[in-house]
Amino acid sequence: MSSEADNLIARLDADARKSGYYLNPDSAFTMELVEGLLANEKRYGHQACPCRLAVGDRKEDLDIICPCDYRDADLEDFGTCYCALYVSKNLAEGGKSPEPIPDRRPVAREERPQFKEGKAGEAPAGLSHPVWRCRVCGYLAARDEPPGVCPICKAAKDRFERFM
Repeated sequence: MSSEADNLIARLDADARKSGYYLNPDSAFTMELVEGLLANEKRYGHQACPCRLAVGDRKEDLDIICPCDYRDADLEDFGTCYCALYVSKNLAEGGKSPEPIPDRRPVAREERPQFKEGKAGEAPAGLSHPVWRCRVCGYLAARDEPPGVCPICKAAKDRFERFM
């Protein structure tokens, strides 16, 4: 195990627990996923999900940068995210084993969240500023542009979407 991988596991675990989630208790499996995240970061400059085919362009891959846009819904419905890095308390405590789940990511590019956003700078009717939502943690900000970094989960500016 590399110290870089160990450090990432510690950070992911702390972030997961803040959201009420857990990392997969199978440490060897989790290490393989984390090494995949690190390899994708070196390859593409961002931690694209190691279980999906990344393009290498940040905007194209935006919805599959870990934690991906689909994590919360997958955990809600199946108790695990698509790659099974994040699991529910029941799975973390051994009450159930992760099973394969369907991929929520739309096949059609134009159906992906990063390509369905509203126009930047336009405020919804009745509001003085547009509302931006962090795709990672759900934080909302009413301002002309999204925050540079999410104050809650530290996600980058491009992880925000216009919220209606």
